[in-house]
Amino acid sequence: MKSFVHLHLHSEYSLLDGTIQFKPLIERARKLKMPAVAVTDHGGMMGTIGFYEEALKGGVKPILGTEIYVAPGSRAERKVAPTGEYAYHLILLAENETGYGNLLRLSSLAHTEGFYYKPRVDKELLRRYSEGLIATSACLQGEVPFAMGTEGEAKALEVLEEYKSIFTDGRFYLEIQDNGLPDQAKMNPLLIALARRTGTPLVATNDCHYLNPGDDKLQEILLCLQTGKTISDPTRMRFGSDQFYVKTAEEFERAFGHAAPDALANTLAIAERCSVKIELGVGKIPEIALPPGVTADGKLREMATAGLERRLEERLKREGPLPQALVEEYRRRLAYELSVIEKTGFASYFLIVADFIGWAKDERIPVGPGRGSAAGSLVAFCVRITEVDSIRYKLLFERFLNPERVSLPDIDCDFCKNRREEVIAYVQRKYGGENVAQLITFGTWKPRGAVRDVGRVLEMPYAEVDRIAKMIPADLKMTVEDALKAEPRFREMIDANPKIADLFRFAGEIEGRNRHAGTHASAVVIANRPITDYCPLYRQATGEITTQYGMEPIERVGLVKFDFLGLRTLTAIDDTLKLLKELRGVEIDPNALELTDAETYEALGRGDTVGVFQAESAGFTQLVKNLKPDQFSHLIDMVALHRPGPLQSGMADDFVERRHGRRKAEFLLPRLKEILGDTYGVIVYQEQVMEIAKALAGFTLGEADVLRKAMGKKDDALMERQKAHFLEGAKGNGIPEAKAAAIFDLMAQFGGYGFNKSHSAAYALLAYQTAYLKTHYPVEYFSALMTSESGDTDKIIRYIAFCREKGIPILPPDVNESRYAFFPSDRAIRFGLSAIKGLGASAIDAILEARTESPFRSVRDLLSRVDLRKVNKRAVESLIKSGALDSLDPDRGKVFGELPALLEEAQAEVRRRESGQFALFGETSGGKPRKRERKGEGAAPSWSRRERLTFEKETLGFYITGHPMDSFAGEIALYANTTTGKLPALKHDAEVRIGGLVTGLKEKVTRRGEKMATWTLEDLEGTVDVIVFARQLPECRETLGSPEPVFLVGRLSIEDQGVKIRTEEVFRMENVRERLAKSVHFHLLLDRMNPGDIAELRRTILRNAGEKKGFLHAIRPGEFDAVIALPDGCGVAPSLELARDLRARFGYDVLRLHG
Repeated sequence: MKSFVHLHLHSEYSLLDGTIQFKPLIERARKLKMPAVAVTDHGGMMGTIGFYEEALKGGVKPILGTEIYVAPGSRAERKVAPTGEYAYHLILLAENETGYGNLLRLSSLAHTEGFYYKPRVDKELLRRYSEGLIATSACLQGEVPFAMGTEGEAKALEVLEEYKSIFTDGRFYLEIQDNGLPDQAKMNPLLIALARRTGTPLVATNDCHYLNPGDDKLQEILLCLQTGKTISDPTRMRFGSDQFYVKTAEEFERAFGHAAPDALANTLAIAERCSVKIELGVGKIPEIALPPGVTADGKLREMATAGLERRLEERLKREGPLPQALVEEYRRRLAYELSVIEKTGFASYFLIVADFIGWAKDERIPVGPGRGSAAGSLVAFCVRITEVDSIRYKLLFERFLNPERVSLPDIDCDFCKNRREEVIAYVQRKYGGENVAQLITFGTWKPRGAVRDVGRVLEMPYAEVDRIAKMIPADLKMTVEDALKAEPRFREMIDANPKIADLFRFAGEIEGRNRHAGTHASAVVIANRPITDYCPLYRQATGEITTQYGMEPIERVGLVKFDFLGLRTLTAIDDTLKLLKELRGVEIDPNALELTDAETYEALGRGDTVGVFQAESAGFTQLVKNLKPDQFSHLIDMVALHRPGPLQSGMADDFVERRHGRRKAEFLLPRLKEILGDTYGVIVYQEQVMEIAKALAGFTLGEADVLRKAMGKKDDALMERQKAHFLEGAKGNGIPEAKAAAIFDLMAQFGGYGFNKSHSAAYALLAYQTAYLKTHYPVEYFSALMTSESGDTDKIIRYIAFCREKGIPILPPDVNESRYAFFPSDRAIRFGLSAIKGLGASAIDAILEARTESPFRSVRDLLSRVDLRKVNKRAVESLIKSGALDSLDPDRGKVFGELPALLEEAQAEVRRRESGQFALFGETSGGKPRKRERKGEGAAPSWSRRERLTFEKETLGFYITGHPMDSFAGEIALYANTTTGKLPALKHDAEVRIGGLVTGLKEKVTRRGEKMATWTLEDLEGTVDVIVFARQLPECRETLGSPEPVFLVGRLSIEDQGVKIRTEEVFRMENVRERLAKSVHFHLLLDRMNPGDIAELRRTILRNAGEKKGFLHAIRPGEFDAVIALPDGCGVAPSLELARDLRARFGYDVLRLHG
């Protein structure tokens, strides 16, 4: 036999089952001289476009297919067959373009209409969409072999005839396999006999799940990950054979050459019949509805021209008359951009975006000022897609749309997080639900995740795997192979331990592979026809329907994605503006703010960044403190500089030094000052790279954009070609080659870190708006911000702490004042009723409705006026615990104890009112309450401070009127070295000494049978996860079980998911002085002492007598540190007051504590 074609094969898109990747597959097919190959993934076609293009590139014919699931009855029925099956398997292959289209529809309908455990079609759909398809009977789970094995030949014959009636003209094949399974070996002769009896053609396959012999171990690991099992688990899913690889023609000849040679020949015959051409690279941009005779180009030109005049009028009102040259620059730029958009055929794209953004604004849905490179388009600014003036901020259109390398435009749009779905729903109504879908995305394994997952399957100790994973450098581009080169200890570990060798081998093999499917956070595809004409649909685990093709394949088939991002900051800004208008009568247009407010820049320069968009991290706060911005361009610069590249390379520090004149800004050529002057000679932006290439080497901006992309890719060969082009152009402009080469190298060095200035400008605008509102209207702003971030406990804790620090009281909810969300209460912020756990929306509505007539005067008054069917006993208990009834009666314990009697009275009064009776004695609504006490009952006890705080935390998730840590402020100041809010700024493995409360304690048994624990430490600034390994747990268990504050000593662990602390010791806060302060040391700098200091120090020590041993350190820096022990009987009691007194006296930190 000369050749063979594999027609049943699973790629990595058969998630956690298939392992085959397309490039190695095509290489193996060529090596085996196979003219074609099929990919038939389980229940989907996610890899179709990638496979199609890779096969064509490799000179192998791609056969497009899927292994579809067939329901035992109707796809609408959610039930299994009498034999227990909920779906049978069936291979479908596209014979031509009609068949490919039917594959798209069948695969989509399986997900949208037939999903039950798996995406399923039924025979009715197969009949409707069988044209152009070849079907084969699949594996042992196919309906024909399954019927043969369970019910006999008669049933198998019946099923076979049904499939042959669906796939007529010889398009149904009985499939025999050589996969090493005993059951398959028994089934093959039966299927061959059935084929001979019925005249049904045979085809041989191997149900390939991995590429090469020996790859079965990798597939077993994937199966374990899919099913949550370990490799030694006797119950884990197994294939029962190591033969599911891409076999050679010779192996098939040995298997079936004598018994069924026609089954081998038919693989070639089917490959010959299957020929599909997919149209790629042709845009499918939908046309927006326009009046007769109006073109998209004409409409966009009309809107943009009118929009420019409005924008110029707005600027004139703010700044006065504009120079005529500037006005002409705007008009020239607009005309140029419109000509490019018309030439590329993207006018409809702009109109669509302008339409849904305009609709959102008309519906008062907050919309962002812009995002990404689209902010560099003046057309986008004129039609109000963006609020960033590309002329004012020197932004380049070509960075967005390169006229010389045309690709689909990409405009990212930010909307209020809470109302984003309304905009998507509008688009679905406008263009038809069948023409709109959200985009699929695939999660892939990164090196650390791969090590952890493989380690779990191989049953390696958690602590060992965790340690190895953390040794892998935390670089976004890191691979397992690179990690082995970067960390020499890995080779030593591999040589010493075969299990670790397996760990790295399999982690390296699964790294980069698809792990799971999800929904893209923002991308929505809009087509000019039903999506299923171009791409199949997929049902996510959440029930959402997305495309099956990912971002790149979607672009290749010509579909256009639009990004609808949800941004909470926009919600917070909008809510702040509403509060200001309602409460103060102040109306602010955030997009019309003058970007010159000195108070705002001063606050930022002090590092006051809590609540400021993009600026809250410790790193950004330090950068803004160092830079001390005093103009808007500095904010643009900071957004670009606060990234790993500029920070780690020293570029950000260099920028700061030049900005303050501590380092001279140098320019290799005078012409560079025009381009780099605003950034002190530092190449911060990609746009600057493009402008340098244009100015010095004569590049068009389109060519310069190609150079910009080459720098980002760090492609050496491409960069060499670009450098030659640059040097040639520079030579033509009279620039010496050596200087031109130096400039190019500088561009390559900084340009590799360069950022998109358009995006920086758009997000800097949001940063300024939030900083301005926070500076001038902090109560309203933080009310809105905490409402928008109400699901993020750590942020709320941090904002509460900040407000208190700034003198803004945070008040508990109140039935007479609170609204649904956080709300200003004079100069304080009041918790909203929605924050109370156990108080549902209907109960809140009932309370708000009842108080419209007048405020509640007492708890009895409240209970007599609200609908007690909605505000039930549990809801009232939650109101009491949260402090929401304090204004009616501040004694929460008493009210809680009397609640049953109060509810009984209220319900009795409701019954009297409903029956038309009235009370002769006792309380009438609004009257003076009658005190009722049950016989033998005294007043209910008041709650202690601890009880009040505990119940506040239970109902609100936060401590409001105090905090259990308040009593230990001195201990924290003396002994802690960080807080949860400062942890992200520390380095991996740094020592952590921190105080807080224990929450969420969980113990679990490791695979070694040992107990370990995880818990969450909460302090005044947030929370952090903590790990207690088996060796520490016994001595920590009692402390962790206490409700009292604890002090934790441990090591910081920086992981992909965030930071954690590894416990070394933990003890109750009340014991911290005893545990940590074994001795007290007084550090005295001799050259800063005067004669009276020693006598004052002696008096201070005597005033703070205690039991701790004391030592004096007489220090002359750089020369000596003489240690003198205080005499016995002269012990010291360390305290925060002592430390402060000594600092005030000496001007530096004198007191040190040693453990």
